[in-house]
Amino acid sequence: MAELTSGPRPGDPRPGPEVPAGPEVPVGPEVPAQRVHRARASEILIVEDQLELVRALDINLRARHYEVATARTGREALAAAASHPPDAIILDLGLPDIDGTEVIVELRRWSQAPIIVLSGRVSPGDKIGALDVGADDYVTKPFAMAELLARLRAVLRRDEGGVSQDRPRQVPIGRWLVDLTAHQVRRAPADGDEAGGSGDSGGSGGSGGSGGSGGSGADGERVTLRLTPTEWRILAVLLDRPGQLVGSAQILTRVWGPGFQQHTNYLRFHMARLRRKLEDNPARPRHLLTEPGMGYRYQP
Repeated sequence: MAELTSGPRPGDPRPGPEVPAGPEVPVGPEVPAQRVHRARASEILIVEDQLELVRALDINLRARHYEVATARTGREALAAAASHPPDAIILDLGLPDIDGTEVIVELRRWSQAPIIVLSGRVSPGDKIGALDVGADDYVTKPFAMAELLARLRAVLRRDEGGVSQDRPRQVPIGRWLVDLTAHQVRRAPADGDEAGGSGDSGGSGGSGGSGGSGGSGADGERVTLRLTPTEWRILAVLLDRPGQLVGSAQILTRVWGPGFQQHTNYLRFHMARLRRKLEDNPARPRHLLTEPGMGYRYQP
């Protein structure tokens, strides 16, 4: 029998990257072109100040293999959602510090996570007000746990399928058309040019290098750009939500995975590269915008 050893073997994954010190620019691990998403438990944020109800929700959710985070106030909820974006939120309206509807308004500035209101307020005005500012569902107290769980499953299903169906196939950024389906970036046709006149040379971003090289037209100008897999992932997150602020922690989690929320230097590096490739004036970007201290925004 072969002797078991504790050292690394050929084919073993390398340890996760550390942020290097000194002048070297940390870029983060490159994301594969076809990233395989491992099945994981959905993460639910409970925003509720009644401890007995929090315990009941926590027990029932964990029994059904959800991961659970809790917050007792609106400000705690906003901080928790920004630092570790949940897959869905169960929110009480009567919070000790700020009203739950204000929490919904703030969340909807940068988060699209489904929100189920769980409240003792039963008037139609309260329900309409919460739904109008961005809640996805409304459950009144007292409630049946089985019904709440069914509604949670429903909003999670809608969230899984909603983004890709509404995403436009081609998105203009400056002089370029970004094709999210084909993973191609081509120069947008000028007035009078034929739509197909941008050449047939390879523009796939899945295997592209870190530079912006691509095919060139008869006039010597590039007609295709190559993006790295990581750049494609970042673009996809931003273009999913045109005009909306996307938090840095949310992008880092979507692109690199849990545990990378503090590595904002990765984002700064890759966003600078994307601007150099896509913006007409990278120093004064019009489409790939930074919201200092908060995140990034794709402005059509």
